[in-house]
Amino acid sequence: MSQIYARSQLYRRKRPSIFEGFDAVLTAALALLLIIGTLLVYAATRDWYARNGLDPQYYLKRHVINIAIGIALAYGTTVIDYRLLRAYTPIFWGLAVLGLIIVMIPGLGSSVNGARAWISLPGGFQIQPAELAKIAIIIGMSMLLSERSHDSNQPSSRDVFQALIIAGIPVLLIIVQPDMGTAFIISASVITIVAVSGAPSRWVVGLLVLAILMATVATQTGVISEYQLKRLQTFVDPTADTQGAGYQLRQARITVGSGGLLGTGLFNGPQTNGRFVPEQQTDFIFTVAGEELGFLGSGVIIFLYLLILMRAFAIARRTSDPFGRLVVTGVIAWFAFQIFENIGMTLGLMPMTGVPLPFISYGGSSMFATLIGFGLLQNVHARSRG
Repeated sequence: MSQIYARSQLYRRKRPSIFEGFDAVLTAALALLLIIGTLLVYAATRDWYARNGLDPQYYLKRHVINIAIGIALAYGTTVIDYRLLRAYTPIFWGLAVLGLIIVMIPGLGSSVNGARAWISLPGGFQIQPAELAKIAIIIGMSMLLSERSHDSNQPSSRDVFQALIIAGIPVLLIIVQPDMGTAFIISASVITIVAVSGAPSRWVVGLLVLAILMATVATQTGVISEYQLKRLQTFVDPTADTQGAGYQLRQARITVGSGGLLGTGLFNGPQTNGRFVPEQQTDFIFTVAGEELGFLGSGVIIFLYLLILMRAFAIARRTSDPFGRLVVTGVIAWFAFQIFENIGMTLGLMPMTGVPLPFISYGGSSMFATLIGFGLLQNVHARSRG
């Protein structure tokens, strides 16, 4: 630990400002997504709130506050050398697990759409511990799997087993909520980190088989709620549950398709203004882009996501530190699978889950977590250039 601290102090003397180490392209892509997301959240809620005599800027104001807090958290993540985060990993992980336990306590946790996954805070705000658990799992697994003995270039079976325990406890608590969408995203990150760590391929194959078995068991034993089962049924048969998930999927497809090539124009989407798509400012925010920005505008959003992932891959490839590489890899897998799942469910290519679109959807916990993930990317980038 003393050697890590000494290297950190040397780095600080060489680079007086952390901003000098930021990846400018990564930052610009993020800034554009945040701006686009703010406009889309406003477009999804403005007209309906105004028609009902409510503040049309209600969601806009809260979304801007969430972004401001998230940016502060992202900057705070870049201040401390990421290599020093190892010392704080047990604290992060313990707080994440504690939060996941608290949401299950009657009177402390609150339910939304059948999932008991939120802690209510003063002022009408809520926090979702599962979002912050993603970061704790990525850092914890990276710490354990980056350890190397003098005669080995791959983690031992004991290291892999311990890393899976670090991930398994929070994932099981998330499944119990139940929040299968978040569990799916975390599982994808876990498998990716194990694969990139250099662990024997049998671990990766075993994890894939285990994930399939757990999904099957959860479905058969009733762990998955009836609401979530209907969403899965709708994915297989879009005509199922015509008043619930089936209606939502059908309206989402109509809304996206109605935009055509150029879209109807910002704030001018009939489907969006009529609020035909439930939860449009959160899980189904991409439908607003499809209708009002059209195919070209939606393509710009996807391009910005690809740009972020490409820059993140470059950071992972450049760093020589195993811990930093695994942290970046975990963040890449998290972002990539969550983006794919959200856009995919909007288009009917993936089952519907309560997964927000990173940097764009309304939601405090998701915004905080993804911006902290962005901060980790910039942290590793800055320290790998010195």
